[in-house]
Amino acid sequence: MPDNPVSDTSAHRRVVGIDVGGTFTDIAVLEDGKLTVHKLPSTPADPSRGILQGVKETGVTSAEFVHGSTVATNALLEGKGARTALVTTMGFEDVLEIGRQNRAELYNLEMDRVPALAPSELRFGLPERVDHTGTIIEDLTPEAIQNLIGLLEESKAEAVAVSFLFSFLNTAHEEMVLSALRKMKDPPYISVSFQVLPEFREYERTSTVVVNAYVGQVMSRYLGELEGPLGKGLRIMQSSGGSITARLASEQPVRTILSGPAGGVVGAFYTAMQAGYPDIITLDMGGTSTDVSLCPGEIKETTSANVGGYPIGVPMIDIHTVGAGGGSIARVDTGGALVVGPESAGADPGPACYGTGDQITVTDANLLLGRLLPDRFLGGRMTLDRGRVDGLMRKLAGQINADSNQTALGINRVVNANMERAIRTISLERGYDPRLFTLVPFGGAGPMHACELAQELGIPRILVPSHPGILSALGVAIADIVKDYSRTVMLRGADLDRGRIDEEFHGMEGQARTELAGEGLPVDRMAARRFLDIRYVGQSFELTVDYPSRGTKADFTKVIGDTFYKAHLRRFGYADRSEPVEVVNLRLKLEVAMEKP
Repeated sequence: MPDNPVSDTSAHRRVVGIDVGGTFTDIAVLEDGKLTVHKLPSTPADPSRGILQGVKETGVTSAEFVHGSTVATNALLEGKGARTALVTTMGFEDVLEIGRQNRAELYNLEMDRVPALAPSELRFGLPERVDHTGTIIEDLTPEAIQNLIGLLEESKAEAVAVSFLFSFLNTAHEEMVLSALRKMKDPPYISVSFQVLPEFREYERTSTVVVNAYVGQVMSRYLGELEGPLGKGLRIMQSSGGSITARLASEQPVRTILSGPAGGVVGAFYTAMQAGYPDIITLDMGGTSTDVSLCPGEIKETTSANVGGYPIGVPMIDIHTVGAGGGSIARVDTGGALVVGPESAGADPGPACYGTGDQITVTDANLLLGRLLPDRFLGGRMTLDRGRVDGLMRKLAGQINADSNQTALGINRVVNANMERAIRTISLERGYDPRLFTLVPFGGAGPMHACELAQELGIPRILVPSHPGILSALGVAIADIVKDYSRTVMLRGADLDRGRIDEEFHGMEGQARTELAGEGLPVDRMAARRFLDIRYVGQSFELTVDYPSRGTKADFTKVIGDTFYKAHLRRFGYADRSEPVEVVNLRLKLEVAMEKP
């Protein structure tokens, strides 16, 4: 496989998209516009084993490989990351513990908080300070850095995150620490905030950088195992819906946290656009969970995601996840109510109908209701055990004084209610009427639940892709190459000047094009998209809007305001045009379009 496959201008082109789910590994092979699909059980203990076996079964020996990975996600959620240290400004060592003092469960007096990924004994404060203008008011000395190196060596930290106050305005001190860390006898995995997230809000920035450090070693090892068999041109799907090099994914794995679900949204939106339906709600119901996303003519992103209780500030497709999948386990709680999920049987032992599991799941309920054909599962390569399900379903039904069919229908109603709430969250609660959208269900279980959900929500149309079970793999295969850049500027009033903003964007774009050209990508195929994070002066959150192309220097402030007021009205139902606004962050998305079937 060529190291820079995008630069290959030959007529023949083969792309393999790989999506690893909790239950199945999906492979989509695109060759000269023709799609071939393959599915096999995942290997959770070693995801690379399932990938390499699947590629072998397809017969593909040379191709461009793009992979949607859950390795970083699993390491974060399962607490299997590296022993991570945090280096920050003295006096701010506990920023991860203090956070925003938000209470996720307001009335739960005994709520357990997620543990800080960098424990207190591995948090080091250095005597340095940069003020809010980027001016150094306390120098970081070489002696302080050498003392830090000694402490890190004693601590045996496997990964180090560096996040100083206001380093997004002045990177000098972080660069000094980065240089020293690289010179250590046994260098740890290093994550530095000015490279990962050069934005304001020290808690979210620090959390993102620490998450990046925590999962970095796991991701680097995993990609190293894949690059040998698959080639150096391997690309990884990122959470924002575009692919990046395996090298960048190793350096910034935090950008891949929602890698798999992002591929599904990309595939669904592409399919819907081809069919003439630009306004869609995606429903990706797999074996472990269901991911929903709303696309009002475009794929929406967020920079305020929270994964497993940890804030992450890099761009991600706006996806809402619930623990409702085909493998979700049904049980009766202590009050006698039927409960489904969030626990999942996964791929091992799997649903009862697979022949090894001994707990009823949503897949078992669908089999009993006749929605699955036992001898046609997995393309006929796997036969489902209906007899095993009958016995276990009768046992569960006895606990709620119902028959097997009633219990199976009840399981479906419960899991549908969970998914319905998720769709309401991303639509009605954000000012969108689901009756104006088309539902696109996919994943192994999505289409089987789509009709009931559409009926409950008043959605008038359902678009089922031709290969719903592998749509995420298709989305990964067709994803454009994308790199995201951001910069905090804090401009308002007289400073809100088009010339200054254009100059900032020009500098960001130059850096981006240089980096992409260094990867061997064709400069003539690069397209830049500009965005602004805007808020009312004094507001504590922002809305991201397109950078307006119109407006002279004289009326630029009005154009910016009008763009923001419209977005604010849509999101919150009101907009005060008399209040001044400020531009907080500039965002640049540089894309290299890939060929589509």
